[in-house]
Amino acid sequence: LQRDKLLAENRSLKQQLNQQTLGEQIIYKSAAFTEVYDLAMRVTGVDSPLLILGESGCGKELIARAVHQHSPRSQAPFLALNCAALTETLLESQLFGHIKGAFTGASSSQKGLLAAAEGGSLFLDEVGELSAALQAKLLRVLQQGEYIPVGSTSTKRTNVRFIAATNKNLEQEVADGHFREDLFYRLNVICLELPPLRD
Repeated sequence: LQRDKLLAENRSLKQQLNQQTLGEQIIYKSAAFTEVYDLAMRVTGVDSPLLILGESGCGKELIARAVHQHSPRSQAPFLALNCAALTETLLESQLFGHIKGAFTGASSSQKGLLAAAEGGSLFLDEVGELSAALQAKLLRVLQQGEYIPVGSTSTKRTNVRFIAATNKNLEQEVADGHFREDLFYRLNVICLELPPLRD
């Protein structure tokens, strides 16, 4: 009973700390942002993928963190991956992990972010920059909840909530043939469009 009481108190204190931290990070006055933030808070309990659209610097990652920290997954990790910052090979290894000897320099096995974020949320920033091959692999994860680490033949399962963000017009990218339509619809279950800072 004492242990259960301590665990409950610990959860409560962590939740209070998260709310205080978020209050310091997200600063806004506008009605436009209030509307988006309120919508974000309404979808915290939903496990569906979330797509956040908006210009660079308008707070997409802050909103993603807020959604995670107010969700039932808040006790599990929130991990972020910038899809534009890494080469395709490195991005695949970061996302899915790899086994020893999978490529030159892979001297040991390493779990990827899908395994590290188990039970939590995975934030894919600049998702519009993914290559066609990685888009296909990500689609499989979203559809089946499973993936194969680089160099492996065994399938692993994952339980993460995907939150993706981009400053690109993904509908136009789909029309131009640069982004998979089926992946777009998988990611675009819930969509938040953040207003630019000038608004």
